[in-house]
Amino acid sequence: MEPIAPRNLTAQLAYRARGNPPGTTPASSVGNFYPGLELDLRNLWRRLFAGIQLHEAVALVLAADDDAPEEVRGLVGEILLAVDGHPIWIELAGPRAPGGASESLGNWSLEWSNALADVAQKAGQEVRCTFTKGDDDQQEVSLTVQKIFEDAGPEGGEDARTAMLSRRLAQPGELTQSLCSPWQNDFVGCGCYYWAASRPDYVNVEADEADGSRGHNWLQRDRTPTTPKVYTLRQSDLLQHEDIIASWEDKLSFVLEGKDNDERDGD
Repeated sequence: MEPIAPRNLTAQLAYRARGNPPGTTPASSVGNFYPGLELDLRNLWRRLFAGIQLHEAVALVLAADDDAPEEVRGLVGEILLAVDGHPIWIELAGPRAPGGASESLGNWSLEWSNALADVAQKAGQEVRCTFTKGDDDQQEVSLTVQKIFEDAGPEGGEDARTAMLSRRLAQPGELTQSLCSPWQNDFVGCGCYYWAASRPDYVNVEADEADGSRGHNWLQRDRTPTTPKVYTLRQSDLLQHEDIIASWEDKLSFVLEGKDNDERDGD
């Protein structure tokens, strides 16, 4: 009996070859608090447009091919604002604290696989891309969309594709080259009782006058027993990934019965 050879790309991507661990399929690999633990698919989008290389998380042009036209080589250092009418770099707005007024929170990139989903269908075609250096000066450049999957070859028929990622987009090893320090990244990034946060979020809790509660954020920087217990904190008041990676052992307290060792009076 001949083996089944699915033409459907989804079926091919979901197939786990004999001997391969579960993490070798996209559906079962762990890609939680970016850049993930087993693979970083954001690297796949860096070279979606022929001639340039984007940052894996931010719409910044990092490099251009040496043989690219001068107009394309000049895009290095510029921000990609929009592609084929789809916004990429947008202004964020909202309250900085619960109940606060909406205000500008700066600009940021949309997530690649969502923002470029329609564009990726135009492999081989040119699309208009809008770039800026961060000021009001903008320019439009036509760039060719590259294929995400390798072609099956002449024997596969017209437009046949494999489930093999194109080497034009990602060379061997590039999908894993930017992975995080596993437990430290999740430890900081996945709070609020998320599965990866096997740590407290809110400690030394006590009732307040409004039938609510107040306490300490466990990751609050330079906290002592006399530190005020407040609901909201600035990001700069919290320990960051680099703090935990460099020396977690002198920054994190043990927690027993909801209180850490600074609050237990030496118990």
